[in-house]
Amino acid sequence: MAETQEQPEASPRTMRKAVQVVGNNDSPLHSSGSLAPGSFTSVLAAGRGLSSLDMSSKRRFRSYRLRGEYEKPWLADPAMNKTKWNNWIVRAFALLGFILAGVAAFIMIWPYREGNYCLIYDDHFTTLDKTVWTQEVQLDGFEAGSFDWTTTDDKNSYVDSNGLHIVPTLTNQTTSITSNDLYANYTLDLLKDGSCTGRSNRSCIATSDPIKGTMIPPIRSARLSTRGKRSIRYGKVEVVAKLPKGDWIWPAIRMMPEDSVYGEWPRSGEIDVMGSRGNSRQYPEGGRDYYYGTLHWGPTAENDGYWRTTQAKQIRRGDYSKAFHTYGIQWTPSYIYFYIDSRIHQILFVGFHATKPLYDLGGFARVAENQTLLANPWAMSSSTTGNAPFDQRFHLILDVAVGSNNGWFLDHVGEKPWIDGAKNAQWTFWDAAARWLPTWGEGDERGMTVRSVKMWQLGQCGQAEL
Repeated sequence: MAETQEQPEASPRTMRKAVQVVGNNDSPLHSSGSLAPGSFTSVLAAGRGLSSLDMSSKRRFRSYRLRGEYEKPWLADPAMNKTKWNNWIVRAFALLGFILAGVAAFIMIWPYREGNYCLIYDDHFTTLDKTVWTQEVQLDGFEAGSFDWTTTDDKNSYVDSNGLHIVPTLTNQTTSITSNDLYANYTLDLLKDGSCTGRSNRSCIATSDPIKGTMIPPIRSARLSTRGKRSIRYGKVEVVAKLPKGDWIWPAIRMMPEDSVYGEWPRSGEIDVMGSRGNSRQYPEGGRDYYYGTLHWGPTAENDGYWRTTQAKQIRRGDYSKAFHTYGIQWTPSYIYFYIDSRIHQILFVGFHATKPLYDLGGFARVAENQTLLANPWAMSSSTTGNAPFDQRFHLILDVAVGSNNGWFLDHVGEKPWIDGAKNAQWTFWDAAARWLPTWGEGDERGMTVRSVKMWQLGQCGQAEL
């Protein structure tokens, strides 16, 4: 008699093997066509044929909770009442904590609430309104000692469907001044045609002299100002702009005092709504992926306290030349607040305090120049919040400069081709044009494009100024 072969006992492991055999394209089960490929029912049927594995359904959940009435002796425990009271005390203190935190937050935020503002100027630059904007014409680079000659030329400032463009150009490509004239034996006198808006001969006359190391500004650009036409004393300013691309280009949106009540810069203050550099992201001090909000204030230029009131904002992807952004400030007697795109995106907050005015914040009482302690230039201020010199009227400036002598571009950083303060700084800058000019964007990409400007005065329209 043939010996009957005993079938192995089914187990999850043998079942998995059975499933693997059925699911294998090379298996006899699959190739015979007796089971539909991928059919889970067929797999189970095959499993039952190979083993006695029970595939019964899962049992229903059975509750073991006591039914009916039963004793709860812990409820009669006196300690239970104490626990209840303790829980309510904890809840009460937690609620009180939330209330106090809310009150504290309200007290802190209340002085800095939005308040009432009157829109006094709104320009979307369908044209350049010269009843509001003055194109400043100077040769000396203003306070920064930049290397550009600001003009009224349509190549340097113009309006199209994208807004206002402020674009730097090369002097020897946009005027009759030749490359040789830039270096030697040429005098540019803006007083003759009356175009100069500066107040000194240095601002209006330039002579190229190779012995002295002076030259005609090799760059022409534009600087537009609302001085004498639109200004505010407390309020808001928002400028929607796209920044330029190119090494050593310096775009700026700043506010300067209408009247230098406290004296020369920086005694009367300066509000830099935006300052940036056109250099690439690789520039060590921050290129066009950074912009800065800054307040300038101090008794002398050498003792400018700006470093206490400045902050940078980096854009993580791309840079500020890729798209338009809103650069804004909110200014009250108690604070100045810098933001980008929205008030919730704060860049810098500077609070003013009557008990610690800016003169004390800067520690200037302990500083001496020429063996003389620095006097307080804001002692005559009538401000009750300690915010002088930022208690006067300021106007708006839109500017694209190139180069500088004031440290905005640090010496020996990022292959800077000139040394600040050197007599031949412009010469060495211009000699390196083959290196920096290819980095400049094409057309208006090398300039700043301004889509809109808005200015608000603090208070309701028609209300007396604070």
